[in-house]
Amino acid sequence: MTAYGKCFDPNGARYGIPTYPWRYAPDGLATRRQLRARGLRPGGQKVAAQVMRTNRRAGTDRVAYLYRVDRAKPVRPMTSRKWGALALAMLARRTCRVCGITYGYCMPTSLGMCLLCAHPDHCASPTGS
Repeated sequence: MTAYGKCFDPNGARYGIPTYPWRYAPDGLATRRQLRARGLRPGGQKVAAQVMRTNRRAGTDRVAYLYRVDRAKPVRPMTSRKWGALALAMLARRTCRVCGITYGYCMPTSLGMCLLCAHPDHCASPTGS
């Protein structure tokens, strides 16, 4: 484990919380994504530990926080109002602000409008004429 010396701190002396190398976390701890895959959420609990790895190309540290699985709560179910709000938000993301046409994909945030409105000289008209 000498190669993981910087990332191995099970007592939390160096970073303030227990730190483990990537993929070496003890059982009973999980990331947010791992909890979500099990149908759980952290539920207000504090971070129990972290896993760390060093990006060799950039030389920076990558950290993922871990939560206790036994204290996690089940995910709240989606209500009909939440589904409706999500549908309206997605409709707004698919509608061009300039021409008002609704597309089957989300508008690029870099443009803020559809490609036809952003580049009218380079694209064919939506009617095909």
